[in-house]
Amino acid sequence: MLALPLTSVVLLQASPTQMGLLTALELLPFVLFSLPGGVFLDRRRKFPVYVVGELAMGALLLLIPLAWWLGHLSMPLMYLVAFGLGCVYTVAGSAAQIVLTQLVGRDNLVRAHAQNALATSLAEVTGPGMAGVLIRILGAPLALVADACLLVGSVLLLRGIRIEEQLPTAPPGAFTAELLEGLHFVRNHRILMELAAVLGCWQFFAQMALSIQILYAVRELGLSEHSTALSFIALGIGSIAAGAAGPALSRHWGVGRSLLLGVALTSVSWLGVLALRGHVDAVLLFGAMLLCFSLGGTLMFINMLSLRQSSTPAPMLGRMNSTMRWLALIPAGPGALIGGWVAEHWGLSYSLALAGGGCLLVALVFSLRPVLRAVVELPHSQLAD
Repeated sequence: MLALPLTSVVLLQASPTQMGLLTALELLPFVLFSLPGGVFLDRRRKFPVYVVGELAMGALLLLIPLAWWLGHLSMPLMYLVAFGLGCVYTVAGSAAQIVLTQLVGRDNLVRAHAQNALATSLAEVTGPGMAGVLIRILGAPLALVADACLLVGSVLLLRGIRIEEQLPTAPPGAFTAELLEGLHFVRNHRILMELAAVLGCWQFFAQMALSIQILYAVRELGLSEHSTALSFIALGIGSIAAGAAGPALSRHWGVGRSLLLGVALTSVSWLGVLALRGHVDAVLLFGAMLLCFSLGGTLMFINMLSLRQSSTPAPMLGRMNSTMRWLALIPAGPGALIGGWVAEHWGLSYSLALAGGGCLLVALVFSLRPVLRAVVELPHSQLAD
């Protein structure tokens, strides 16, 4: 989360346009490979794919310190690593979401995603502090060596999990036919299409800010690499708060409304940093921005993931997840590129303003529509088990 963009900004002096391109290339594999990846997952066990993905990420990250040590570190290499990481996320990330469903069952999805967010948050609280120390002592590229070692540790932990995965009993059909079946399933499901529309619109605007926010911290707020890393502790604190309060909020407000509240909160993060700049210490301001974004983003995703997993029969989970990610992330790449271009030609603050205003508009528009507003509890697919 930190060492890759900080390496680009500090060591390679990346421009806003280059940072936008770096983000777009990490998102491109979702557009290219999500749909065939879903068919691939529905034909085999998901857990081994998840484990192999963790190892592949570690190997890709090691390319950066190796290139730095050999004197060949460059933005084209950063683009290549970002694209490779995106390829891993596309398939192994979907597998990880399905593995969670297999572990806990559908009735416990909101609570499970919330607790999963809490577990992730503990890493987000301690991780940036460790990253700050490593970056100060070793530099951003070598900090990625520790990252790769931790991914190997993740694989060792995952080996202790036992999951009974049921493969389809019927022989697989034609690859293209199964791919189209996943598309048709999502297209004909009202809630899933609404979720795809919300997330797609949100991704377009959010990536305008996410692609350049570290650049904003370093060049506009004047934060050092160490201070930037420490600010990211707030990201974990926001996730912890949302993970702890998320299930109760979903029961009280309903799943759909809680999801849209999360969208609205992410907009406040970028609009707030622009409104308060110059009135609050730079480290606290950037940390508050990350906290608010994490609070809203976690609240949005624990409800969104739970809603779409509970709406889908088990044999369709892989294709549903990949189709949803494909639909949602098609606008993300253009959003990152536009955010980088706007930041380079108009200024970094304009990208944050467009992102904040756009996300707030998304929350308002979809809260006026009846589809998600009416979803109070998770639906139960008759073909779920």
